[in-house]
Amino acid sequence: MKFRITIDKTLTYAIFTVMLIVAVFPLFYTISSSFKTNMEILTKPANLLPEKFTLDNYIQALTSESFNVPMLLKNSLLYTAVNVFISVLAASMGGYVFARGRFPLKKAIFACFTSLMFIKMGGISIYPTFEVLRLVHLDRSLLALIVVHCFGVPVVNMYLVKGNIESLPYAIEEAAKIDGCSFANIFFKIVLPLIKPILVTISILSFQASWNEYLLPNIFTITKPEQRTLIVGLMALKSTGEAASSWSLMLAGASVAMFPVLVAFAIGNKHFVKGIAAGAVKG
Repeated sequence: MKFRITIDKTLTYAIFTVMLIVAVFPLFYTISSSFKTNMEILTKPANLLPEKFTLDNYIQALTSESFNVPMLLKNSLLYTAVNVFISVLAASMGGYVFARGRFPLKKAIFACFTSLMFIKMGGISIYPTFEVLRLVHLDRSLLALIVVHCFGVPVVNMYLVKGNIESLPYAIEEAAKIDGCSFANIFFKIVLPLIKPILVTISILSFQASWNEYLLPNIFTITKPEQRTLIVGLMALKSTGEAASSWSLMLAGASVAMFPVLVAFAIGNKHFVKGIAAGAVKG
């Protein structure tokens, strides 16, 4: 019996070790290659460690006109912070309304929102979006893209919140109603503090998605380079070096750009795991 338990533990640790290596390897290779020369990356891509350690990539990247880190970082932080706030607010309020609210056609409306999960518009919606912005006199800019995100429906996040709230004892809210709390007061004063883990989870997921978003920020700021986000500026590094594709500069920039995401996951990891587990209880 003990031998079987030992075998099970060994297999479990072996599987998790392999998963860890698969997950960490791209991160390790990116950071390691950022200290290589561009020639070494192109000619010896299999080398895990640089033959000649150099900081020139970081120096060139941080001094490049197309990779103005303070400006790009400010734009990315603004764009990401607003998107995270919008996503958390919309998901928490929507999830609470569909979990505890009582109103006509509730199931039908929720089914409509659910159907959005299976519809992917892709680039088809970009031109109509520009036309709508033109009608409301908004130019293509980072602010206009933020306004567009204000009208998005975070369906998956709403599902997580709804499942989390449905797992809470309803007696707490009934007691608050007896004490005279309104539907809104119960949400802000009682429910929100209880669903903190799922809100942290949504914040991290939204932070990662907004921070790493490239296509729409690139399209909306193509005529306004001063409003580029960090990821958009990172792609511009690829053609700023001496070679046609300066992968060494790009990898150095990528190492800089991924740092905030790693910090966010490190800070919120505990709540992130709790939130994912709690949100999957019901819904």
